[in-house]
Amino acid sequence: MKVSIIESLGVDEDFILSLMRTAGITEVTYHNAAPKDVEDTVARCGDADIIVLANMQFRREIIERCPNIKMISVAFTGVDHVDMAYCKERGIIVSNCAGYSNEAVSELVFGGVLTLYRHILECNAVVRQGGTKSGFIGRELCGKKFGVVGSGAIGEKVITLAKAFGCDVYAYSRTKKNNGAKYVELSELMQTCDIISLHVPLNDSTKGLIGKAEIALMKRNAILINTARGPVVDMVALASALQDGKIAGAVVDVFEIEPPIPMDHVLTTCPNTILLPHIGFATEEALQKRAVIAVENVKQYGLGTPQNVM
Repeated sequence: MKVSIIESLGVDEDFILSLMRTAGITEVTYHNAAPKDVEDTVARCGDADIIVLANMQFRREIIERCPNIKMISVAFTGVDHVDMAYCKERGIIVSNCAGYSNEAVSELVFGGVLTLYRHILECNAVVRQGGTKSGFIGRELCGKKFGVVGSGAIGEKVITLAKAFGCDVYAYSRTKKNNGAKYVELSELMQTCDIISLHVPLNDSTKGLIGKAEIALMKRNAILINTARGPVVDMVALASALQDGKIAGAVVDVFEIEPPIPMDHVLTTCPNTILLPHIGFATEEALQKRAVIAVENVKQYGLGTPQNVM
């Protein structure tokens, strides 16, 4: 069983290879940098039976040139960057690493909220220029109406943290859970909440879920947090609302493409906006967790008991 790790998993090479050896997997190639192009990607796949990747695009044009692939271990939660339709056509098993970044992403949400509410970036800059707190009176999280769109594992963690901050928590999700949140329709959540945090996967039903109409429902003092997937939000509508002062701010960690984004992206000139380079999952702890899960996915496939199959 030949395994090729075709991009960096963000952990030390010795760590990942040690995990593989412990799992009884000895034929492993680890590429600790992103491939240059399609040809380089195909070459890295070689004659491997199993491919391990993170969030690089892995489409049909690559997979069809790699006839030996039987399984793909995706060291990520979402798999929309993998050509799932073609994998099903080929009978290729795809496993993900759900759960590894629950803490990392949910904690970043509140880092973003507090940065906006307390003007942390602006205060840091003004102190370095000899200024004071004048004009930078902030807001408190306690008592705010906090809306969570999608109450999966990460959404659940966000709900828990929001309650710990003393927020009145609302949620919108296909599945209602007994977690202390008040479940409402999306329109009610959008027009009621002071903070709205998105935690849904990207699929046909969630693409454009937060569009012009939904953003128009938001209060003028409300902020939107997107650590889910970029296409869940209509970026043009969001930018327009921010530029016109129709909402108070936004924290965006995900875009239509993986960063770097174009310098003229519609959000780069928006006020009260924090733009992040898809870093929600990227903590030392989370990257180690996902490496462990990714290797375990490979091991279980080899044992004939595949897990985390998408």
